[in-house]
Amino acid sequence: MQSTLREYFESLVVTVILALFGTTFVVQAFKIPTPSMEDNLLVGDHLLVNKFLFGRPDLVIGKVLPFREIKQGDIIVFKYPEDLTKNYVKRAIGLPGDRLRIANQQVYLNGQPLVEPYTFHKEPDVRNRPVRDNFPMLKEQMARFPDYLQNKDVFDSYAFYRWHTRSEEIVIPPGYYFAMGDNRDNSADSRYWGFVPRKNIVGRALIIYWSYDTPSDEHLRDSFVERVQQFADVFVNFFTKTRWSRTFRLVR
Repeated sequence: MQSTLREYFESLVVTVILALFGTTFVVQAFKIPTPSMEDNLLVGDHLLVNKFLFGRPDLVIGKVLPFREIKQGDIIVFKYPEDLTKNYVKRAIGLPGDRLRIANQQVYLNGQPLVEPYTFHKEPDVRNRPVRDNFPMLKEQMARFPDYLQNKDVFDSYAFYRWHTRSEEIVIPPGYYFAMGDNRDNSADSRYWGFVPRKNIVGRALIIYWSYDTPSDEHLRDSFVERVQQFADVFVNFFTKTRWSRTFRLVR
Protein backbone atom coordinates (compact mmCIF):
# COMPACT_ATOMS: atom_id res chain seq x y z
CA MET A 1 0.00 0.00 0.00
CA GLN A 2 2.79 2.41 0.98
CA SER A 3 4.68 1.49 -2.19
CA THR A 4 1.62 2.28 -4.33
CA LEU A 5 1.07 5.64 -2.61
CA ARG A 6 4.72 6.46 -3.08
CA GLU A 7 4.51 5.68 -6.80
CA TYR A 8 1.46 7.92 -7.17
CA PHE A 9 3.21 10.71 -5.26
CA GLU A 10 6.36 10.41 -7.35
CA SER A 11 4.31 10.42 -10.57
CA LEU A 12 2.48 13.54 -9.40
CA VAL A 13 5.74 15.30 -8.56
CA VAL A 14 7.23 14.43 -11.96
CA THR A 15 4.08 15.65 -13.72
CA VAL A 16 4.16 18.96 -11.87
CA ILE A 17 7.86 19.42 -12.62
CA LEU A 18 7.33 18.71 -16.32
CA ALA A 19 4.35 21.08 -16.42
CA LEU A 20 6.35 23.84 -14.74
CA PHE A 21 9.27 23.24 -17.09
CA GLY A 22 6.98 23.35 -20.11
CA THR A 23 5.24 26.59 -19.12
CA THR A 24 8.55 28.20 -18.15
CA PHE A 25 10.68 27.27 -21.16
CA VAL A 26 8.56 25.77 -23.96
CA VAL A 27 4.95 27.01 -24.26
CA GLN A 28 2.58 29.33 -22.47
CA ALA A 29 -1.15 29.92 -22.82
CA PHE A 30 -2.33 33.44 -23.64
CA LYS A 31 -5.77 34.97 -24.25
CA ILE A 32 -6.40 37.84 -26.69
CA PRO A 33 -8.12 40.54 -24.59
CA THR A 34 -8.50 43.44 -27.06
CA PRO A 35 -9.25 43.94 -30.78
CA SER A 36 -5.82 45.42 -31.60
CA MET A 37 -4.85 42.39 -33.75
CA GLU A 38 -8.15 41.99 -35.62
CA ASP A 39 -9.02 40.43 -37.97
CA ASN A 40 -6.11 38.00 -37.68
CA LEU A 41 -6.52 37.45 -33.94
CA LEU A 42 -9.92 38.00 -32.34
CA VAL A 43 -10.92 38.85 -28.80
CA GLY A 44 -11.42 35.50 -27.10
CA ASP A 45 -8.77 33.62 -29.09
CA HIS A 46 -6.68 31.45 -26.75
CA LEU A 47 -3.11 30.97 -27.99
CA LEU A 48 -0.16 28.79 -27.26
CA VAL A 49 3.01 30.85 -27.30
CA ASN A 50 6.30 29.27 -28.37
CA LYS A 51 8.76 30.42 -25.68
CA PHE A 52 11.49 28.15 -27.01
CA LEU A 53 11.92 29.62 -30.50
CA PHE A 54 13.60 32.87 -29.49
CA GLY A 55 16.29 31.25 -27.36
CA ARG A 56 19.93 32.19 -27.56
CA PRO A 57 21.27 31.07 -30.96
CA ASP A 58 24.65 32.55 -30.04
CA LEU A 59 25.18 29.96 -27.28
CA VAL A 60 26.70 26.53 -27.90
CA ILE A 61 23.31 24.82 -27.40
CA GLY A 62 21.89 27.15 -30.04
CA LYS A 63 24.00 25.38 -32.68
CA VAL A 64 21.99 22.17 -32.33
CA LEU A 65 18.55 23.43 -31.25
CA PRO A 66 16.17 25.30 -33.61
CA PHE A 67 16.59 28.76 -32.07
CA ARG A 68 16.35 31.82 -34.30
CA GLU A 69 16.30 35.58 -34.09
CA ILE A 70 13.07 37.58 -34.17
CA LYS A 71 12.08 38.43 -37.73
CA GLN A 72 10.11 41.30 -39.17
CA GLY A 73 6.47 40.20 -39.27
CA ASP A 74 6.63 37.78 -36.31
CA ILE A 75 3.64 38.00 -33.97
CA ILE A 76 5.28 38.34 -30.57
CA VAL A 77 4.00 38.19 -27.01
CA PHE A 78 5.83 40.43 -24.57
CA LYS A 79 5.61 42.08 -21.19
CA TYR A 80 4.21 45.57 -21.58
CA PRO A 81 7.13 47.93 -20.84
CA GLU A 82 5.01 50.26 -18.69
CA ASP A 83 3.46 47.44 -16.63
CA LEU A 84 5.36 44.15 -16.55
CA THR A 85 2.36 42.33 -15.06
CA LYS A 86 0.56 42.64 -18.42
CA ASN A 87 1.30 40.62 -21.56
CA TYR A 88 0.74 42.23 -24.95
CA VAL A 89 0.57 40.62 -28.38
CA LYS A 90 1.65 42.65 -31.43
CA ARG A 91 3.55 42.19 -34.66
CA ALA A 92 7.28 42.96 -34.81
CA ILE A 93 7.57 45.64 -37.48
CA GLY A 94 10.97 47.19 -36.87
CA LEU A 95 14.12 45.38 -35.73
CA PRO A 96 17.23 46.80 -34.03
CA GLY A 97 19.02 49.20 -36.38
CA ASP A 98 16.03 49.65 -38.71
CA ARG A 99 14.90 53.09 -39.83
CA LEU A 100 11.13 53.50 -39.73
CA ARG A 101 8.51 56.09 -40.53
CA ILE A 102 4.79 56.16 -41.33
CA ALA A 103 3.26 58.51 -43.88
CA ASN A 104 -0.50 58.49 -44.50
CA GLN A 105 -0.77 55.02 -42.91
CA GLN A 106 2.00 53.56 -45.12
CA VAL A 107 4.94 52.12 -43.18
CA TYR A 108 8.38 52.75 -44.66
CA LEU A 109 11.20 50.54 -43.44
CA ASN A 110 14.77 51.51 -44.29
CA GLY A 111 13.47 53.83 -46.98
CA GLN A 112 11.22 51.28 -48.70
CA PRO A 113 7.42 50.92 -48.44
CA LEU A 114 6.60 47.84 -46.38
CA VAL A 115 4.14 45.38 -47.92
CA GLU A 116 1.72 44.39 -45.15
CA PRO A 117 -1.14 42.14 -46.30
CA TYR A 118 -2.02 41.44 -42.66
CA THR A 119 -3.16 44.98 -41.77
CA PHE A 120 -6.71 46.23 -41.32
CA HIS A 121 -8.09 49.78 -41.00
CA LYS A 122 -11.47 49.76 -39.28
CA GLU A 123 -13.42 51.98 -36.90
CA PRO A 124 -10.70 54.64 -36.72
CA ASP A 125 -9.92 56.31 -33.41
CA VAL A 126 -9.88 59.93 -34.59
CA ARG A 127 -8.44 61.19 -31.28
CA ASN A 128 -4.90 59.98 -32.06
CA ARG A 129 -4.93 60.45 -35.80
CA PRO A 130 -1.78 62.63 -36.18
CA VAL A 131 0.49 60.06 -34.52
CA ARG A 132 -1.48 57.08 -35.75
CA ASP A 133 -1.20 57.85 -39.46
CA ASN A 134 2.03 59.88 -39.62
CA PHE A 135 4.95 58.86 -37.47
CA PRO A 136 7.12 60.09 -35.91
CA MET A 137 5.56 63.46 -35.27
CA LEU A 138 8.09 66.15 -36.07
CA LYS A 139 8.08 69.51 -34.32
CA GLU A 140 6.71 71.36 -37.33
CA GLN A 141 3.97 68.73 -37.75
CA MET A 142 2.98 68.89 -34.10
CA ALA A 143 2.62 72.67 -34.43
CA ARG A 144 -0.28 72.06 -36.85
CA PHE A 145 -2.16 70.08 -34.18
CA PRO A 146 -1.90 72.17 -30.98
CA ASP A 147 -4.96 70.51 -29.44
CA TYR A 148 -3.21 67.14 -29.54
CA LEU A 149 -0.52 68.39 -27.19
CA GLN A 150 -3.17 68.04 -24.48
CA ASN A 151 -3.39 64.31 -25.21
CA LYS A 152 -0.87 62.67 -22.88
CA ASP A 153 -0.26 59.64 -25.12
CA VAL A 154 0.43 61.81 -28.16
CA PHE A 155 2.66 64.24 -26.26
CA ASP A 156 4.64 61.47 -24.54
CA SER A 157 5.17 59.76 -27.88
CA TYR A 158 6.44 62.98 -29.44
CA ALA A 159 8.71 63.74 -26.46
CA PHE A 160 10.16 60.22 -26.37
CA TYR A 161 10.78 59.67 -30.06
CA ARG A 162 12.37 63.03 -30.79
CA TRP A 163 15.56 61.63 -29.21
CA HIS A 164 15.54 58.75 -31.71
CA THR A 165 14.56 60.74 -34.81
CA ARG A 166 17.00 61.20 -37.66
CA SER A 167 15.60 63.34 -40.45
CA GLU A 168 12.02 62.02 -40.79
CA GLU A 169 12.69 58.52 -39.45
CA ILE A 170 13.18 56.88 -36.10
CA VAL A 171 16.23 54.65 -35.66
CA ILE A 172 15.48 51.61 -33.51
CA PRO A 173 18.28 51.18 -30.95
CA PRO A 174 20.14 47.89 -30.30
CA GLY A 175 18.19 45.43 -28.18
CA TYR A 176 14.80 46.96 -28.96
CA TYR A 177 11.90 46.35 -31.35
CA PHE A 178 9.05 48.40 -32.81
CA ALA A 179 5.72 46.57 -32.47
CA MET A 180 2.31 47.40 -33.96
CA GLY A 181 -1.14 45.86 -33.96
CA ASP A 182 -2.65 44.60 -37.21
CA ASN A 183 -5.77 46.67 -36.50
CA ARG A 184 -3.81 49.84 -37.18
CA ASP A 185 -6.54 52.34 -36.35
CA ASN A 186 -7.20 50.86 -32.90
CA SER A 187 -3.97 49.60 -31.41
CA ALA A 188 -2.06 50.95 -28.43
CA ASP A 189 1.41 50.07 -29.63
CA SER A 190 4.96 51.37 -30.09
CA ARG A 191 3.67 54.53 -31.74
CA TYR A 192 2.38 55.62 -28.32
CA TRP A 193 4.50 54.02 -25.59
CA GLY A 194 7.89 53.27 -27.14
CA PHE A 195 10.10 50.36 -28.08
CA VAL A 196 9.85 46.77 -26.82
CA PRO A 197 13.02 45.64 -25.00
CA ARG A 198 14.32 42.26 -26.16
CA LYS A 199 14.33 41.04 -22.56
CA ASN A 200 10.55 41.62 -22.37
CA ILE A 201 9.71 39.32 -25.27
CA VAL A 202 8.15 36.06 -24.06
CA GLY A 203 7.87 34.24 -27.39
CA ARG A 204 6.09 33.90 -30.70
CA ALA A 205 2.36 33.20 -31.04
CA LEU A 206 2.08 29.65 -32.35
CA ILE A 207 -1.47 28.31 -32.55
CA ILE A 208 -5.06 29.09 -31.55
CA TYR A 209 -6.08 26.13 -29.39
CA TRP A 210 -9.52 27.51 -28.53
CA SER A 211 -11.58 30.53 -29.57
CA TYR A 212 -14.66 31.77 -27.73
CA ASP A 213 -16.98 34.58 -28.86
CA THR A 214 -16.13 37.31 -26.34
CA PRO A 215 -17.20 40.96 -25.99
CA SER A 216 -14.41 43.39 -26.90
CA ASP A 217 -14.64 45.12 -23.52
CA GLU A 218 -14.56 41.98 -21.35
CA HIS A 219 -11.02 42.77 -20.17
CA LEU A 220 -12.46 45.84 -18.46
CA ARG A 221 -14.97 43.76 -16.49
CA ASP A 222 -12.77 42.49 -13.69
CA SER A 223 -14.94 42.58 -10.57
CA PHE A 224 -15.63 39.32 -8.75
CA VAL A 225 -19.28 39.26 -9.83
CA GLU A 226 -18.35 39.91 -13.45
CA ARG A 227 -15.75 37.14 -13.37
CA VAL A 228 -18.37 34.72 -12.07
CA GLN A 229 -20.75 35.81 -14.84
CA GLN A 230 -18.03 35.19 -17.45
CA PHE A 231 -17.37 31.71 -16.09
CA ALA A 232 -21.10 30.94 -16.09
CA ASP A 233 -21.38 32.15 -19.69
CA VAL A 234 -18.66 29.72 -20.80
CA PHE A 235 -20.25 26.89 -18.83
CA VAL A 236 -23.68 27.44 -20.40
CA ASN A 237 -22.65 28.47 -23.93
CA PHE A 238 -19.43 26.53 -24.51
CA PHE A 239 -20.67 24.68 -27.59
CA THR A 240 -22.63 27.53 -29.18
CA LYS A 241 -20.10 30.33 -28.64
CA THR A 242 -16.93 28.38 -29.35
CA ARG A 243 -15.61 29.43 -32.76
CA TRP A 244 -14.83 25.92 -33.94
CA SER A 245 -13.44 27.02 -37.32
CA ARG A 246 -10.59 28.79 -35.51
CA THR A 247 -9.61 25.84 -33.33
CA PHE A 248 -6.03 24.66 -33.93
CA ARG A 249 -5.42 27.40 -36.49
CA LEU A 250 -1.77 28.36 -36.88
CA VAL A 251 -0.95 32.00 -36.18
CA ARG A 252 0.71 33.83 -39.08
